[in-house]
Amino acid sequence: MTDSSADRSQQRRLRPAPLLFEPGAGEPDEEHFFDLESIEDPSVLLSRSTELALAFRAAAERATDYQAIAAAQLADTRRFDRLTFEEIAERADWTPDYAAKMVEHGRKLTR
Repeated sequence: MTDSSADRSQQRRLRPAPLLFEPGAGEPDEEHFFDLESIEDPSVLLSRSTELALAFRAAAERATDYQAIAAAQLADTRRFDRLTFEEIAERADWTPDYAAKMVEHGRKLTR
């Protein structure tokens, strides 16, 4: 084999093989929720899911407090761009009555 024929066979071996099929899309992973679906012991599952429920409940309460503080700040009469209860309700997807209660709650929290 001469050098030129050796080079040609080397080049042929380095070329990628043609694809004769389309690679399939990866199977989507199942939805995982904090790996709870993999816990087989019901006692452990109850304990872990209860911990998560309490943590989410506490986080929701804290977020609601921050909503109330923001609503109170937006309704502050000292602001030149203050919002009405109706405007706050529209932004937060609340009723105007609930917006008024949240503003009052926010004012209590900031005192």
